[in-house]
Amino acid sequence: MAHRLTVIGTGYLGATHAACMADLGFEVLGLDVDERKVERLSAGDLPFFEPGLEPVLRRNLANGRLRFTTSYEEIAEFGDVHFLCVGTPQKPDEYAADLTYVDEAVARLAPLLKRACLMVGKSTVPVGTAARLAKLLAALAPVGVDAELAWNPEFLREGFAVQDTMHPDRIVAGVRSERSEKIMREVYASMIGSGTPFIVSDYPTAELVKVAANAFLATKISFINAMAEVCEAAHADVTKLSEALSHDDRIGGKFLGPGLGFGGGCLPKDIRAFMARAGELGVDQALSFLREVDAINMRRRSRMVDLARELLGGSFIGRTVGVLGAAFKPNSDDIRDSPALDVAVTIRSQDAKVTVYDPQALGNARRAQPALSYGESALDAARGAHVVLLLTEWAEFRDMDPEALGEVVAERNIVDGRNALDPERWRDAGWNYRALGRP
Repeated sequence: MAHRLTVIGTGYLGATHAACMADLGFEVLGLDVDERKVERLSAGDLPFFEPGLEPVLRRNLANGRLRFTTSYEEIAEFGDVHFLCVGTPQKPDEYAADLTYVDEAVARLAPLLKRACLMVGKSTVPVGTAARLAKLLAALAPVGVDAELAWNPEFLREGFAVQDTMHPDRIVAGVRSERSEKIMREVYASMIGSGTPFIVSDYPTAELVKVAANAFLATKISFINAMAEVCEAAHADVTKLSEALSHDDRIGGKFLGPGLGFGGGCLPKDIRAFMARAGELGVDQALSFLREVDAINMRRRSRMVDLARELLGGSFIGRTVGVLGAAFKPNSDDIRDSPALDVAVTIRSQDAKVTVYDPQALGNARRAQPALSYGESALDAARGAHVVLLLTEWAEFRDMDPEALGEVVAERNIVDGRNALDPERWRDAGWNYRALGRP
C-alpha cells in the first residue's frame, strides 16, 4: 500500500510539494495554521505566483488526492510520512535563522503520533537541528523511537518549482536507519526510476548540502559582480568578460550574469544563517569570505542608485524615475529582500517621484511599500520619467520597443540593472544607455 503523505506548512515550498506529490499519485493532506491560506488552497487558489502550479493544484483537488486542513490531530491520524516545510526566516537584527516554526510544528505533532511513521524535514535549517529534533520527536511521541526523522533538503528555484519537484537533479536523504532509507526510496521511487541520483547521508551532511549550494551560487554571482566593479574602473565590458569565462567548462555560464545581484527569501538569509552557525561551531573563519560575498551583493544596489543619479546630473530632487521590476527575479511575485524594490525605496527617500511596474509582484509591493507609486504597465511606469531603471529581467522588459517607451518619457535615459537589453538598439533609438559593469 502506498504511503499517505502530509505536508506541514503550505507556503511556497509546502504548497508546491503537496500538489506535486499528489500529482505523482500519493494521497496528500496539507496542514497550515493559517485558516485563510487553507481556505484559499482548498478552493484551488494559490496565495503566490508560480508558473504551472495552479493547474496541478486544481487537478489533484478535483481527483480527491489532495486536501488541506488546520488540524494536527487529522494529519497525525492520516499520515505515514510527514513532510516538514515551514519557514526559517532570518531573526530580526541577527544573522541566525529563526527556528520557531520548525520547533513548534514538531512539538505539536509529536505527542499525537501513536503509530510508526517518518517525519521528513525539508526546511532549510542550521546544521545540528535534525539531531536535536530527532531526540525531541522520540521523547514526545507516544510511539517513541518508531517516530523517526529523515532530512531531505529542497532545491526549488522560484519560477521552475514544479519542474524541480517532479524532476529534481538530485535527492538527498539524511537518515539514521535502513527503515527510514527504505521509506524515502519508496516515496521517491518514480524519480529514482527515471534516473535522478539518490544520495544517502547522515543528518549533518544533508543539512549542509542546501546551504553549501546556496553559498556557492551566491559566491558565483558576487564574483562576476566584483568583476563588474573592476570593469567599470578599467573601462572594460563585464558582459563580454562573462561570455568568455562561460566557455571554460570548469566555470560555466550559469549564475554568471552580472547585474543588480541576488535577493529573495533564500540566498541572502541562508548565507547569513550559515555564517552564524559556523561561528557557533567555532569555524567562522572558514566562511568569512561570505561576508564579502554579501557586501559585494549589497554594493550593487548602491551603485545602481549612483548610476541613476549621475544620469540626472547629481540629484534626484524633483525628478521622476520609472522602475521596471519589483520581484527579486522574473517569473515570481516574491519581493523578499528584492534588490529592485530596495533601489526604488532608496531613490524615493532622496526626493524623487518613483513609479514601479511589475507583471506579477505589484500587489505584494503595494502592501510592503505603500509610499511608492505604481503603474499598470511599463509605459505607465515610464510616463514623464527623467530616467528609467530596468531592475527585474522579465521577458516583457527585455522585448520592449525603445521607440514606444521613448514617446512617453521626459528624457531618454535608461539604466539596465540586469544587462538584459541590447545597448546598440537602445542607443540607435536616441537613448542614453548605461549598465552595471559596462563602459
